[in-house]
Amino acid sequence: MELKLYDTLTREKRVFTPIDRSRVRMYVCGPTVYDFAHIGNARPVIVFDVLFRLLCHIYGADHVKYVRNVTDVDDKINARAAERGISIQDLTKTTYENFKADVTALGCLEPSVEPRATEHIEEMKALIERLVASGHAYVEQEHVLFSVPSMPDYGKLSKRPLDEMIAGARVEVAPYKKDAQDFVLWKPSKPGEPSWSSPCGIAAPGRPGWHIECSAMAWQHLGETFDIHGGGIDLVFPHHENEIAQSRCAFHTPVTANFWMHNGFLQVEGEKMSKSLGNFVTIHELLSSNKFGGHSWEGPILRLAMLRTHYRQPIDWTVRGLEEAEQTLRSWANVLEQQQTSFESADAPPANVIEALGDDLNTPMALGEIHKLSDSARKGDFRAAQCLHQAGKFLGIFLHTLKSWRDFAALGRATGEMMPKDFKDKVNSLVNARAVARKAKNFKESDRIRDELAAMGVILKDSKDDTTWEIAR
Repeated sequence: MELKLYDTLTREKRVFTPIDRSRVRMYVCGPTVYDFAHIGNARPVIVFDVLFRLLCHIYGADHVKYVRNVTDVDDKINARAAERGISIQDLTKTTYENFKADVTALGCLEPSVEPRATEHIEEMKALIERLVASGHAYVEQEHVLFSVPSMPDYGKLSKRPLDEMIAGARVEVAPYKKDAQDFVLWKPSKPGEPSWSSPCGIAAPGRPGWHIECSAMAWQHLGETFDIHGGGIDLVFPHHENEIAQSRCAFHTPVTANFWMHNGFLQVEGEKMSKSLGNFVTIHELLSSNKFGGHSWEGPILRLAMLRTHYRQPIDWTVRGLEEAEQTLRSWANVLEQQQTSFESADAPPANVIEALGDDLNTPMALGEIHKLSDSARKGDFRAAQCLHQAGKFLGIFLHTLKSWRDFAALGRATGEMMPKDFKDKVNSLVNARAVARKAKNFKESDRIRDELAAMGVILKDSKDDTTWEIAR
């Protein structure tokens, strides 16, 4: 099949051809482990998990290497450990374990490799020394800095004017900088901070800058040039711009990655997510507390809500969107439950779903194909039910066994007080409309409304006097 991906560097969608079909390589910037990951952090994890699944489907799981790093040395980590009065090691260990539990609940596969920054200090120092030796970096006052003017085409990824890049980088005014744009590769450690012996003959111990970490880990695990580099749109500048500068100048290559992919921003209920606005919500809170919408949410619901929007578009994260995703999943769960059989023998995911994903990860189109399968399965098409199950498993939005789906369909959230008010109002409106149709002997319309309610997971019980309803179990 043909896979097309949008490349931020060239600003175009083009056919993806791996450097080596037997060794497809992807690097994605992972978490900085100082606190629970917020829901915006979940977006690149889910997006590139879908791409990882697709690449494995096309090229074979043994021929795809997905690297997602862990940043475990950083100013935020140092500050949070000091604030909590615990060691940096204890903080990063616990935070990493929390992150793993959260993304597993979101249905994400483990990457092929999950390197930690602190395990790659020697590689960072080797890159730094290469850059100094080639004139792309310099040592000043126990710091090593990258010389941005030494790279004539710096800024191709973000395509920002010079003054905008300086402002965007939040440039530190420092006497050791030769140019305002220059950025730190290595710096001296303060008392109590992690430290290592410094490169380039610097006597004082120090620690790496943020950008050099990813360059070193990508080089170590994927080579000097690889296929895909991913992350959130907020990383385009300065992080990814600086990664490109470091890696290209260290290895004298025309590119670092052949495709640079970035997911769009996420805002909450129409507002930018921030602690000051009180709408900052973590994955952990969504999974385990009633902070957002009055109750916790199942991992597949969060994942489906994320995938309903194309990865390059911004998302407005709303309670209403989660309720709609939950209703959709319950509808599909009920369709599978009605078949009363196992779908584990189903073969590869449907071609139409794969074709949709092949068009720059068009998950909304793929979900549209799944809706069509659900409609056919509801009408008794067993093969469509098999394909529905396989497609959902492939996208990571279905649980692994039919029994778990029966349990999901039977959950009590959609009954009584926990049922979303919009959902109850819609059901009651449709039930009333069906009653009017039946009284007028318009049985075609009555049956249509009954089928629509069934798709929502609603079972009707007609009596002589009225009609009651309940959620299918």
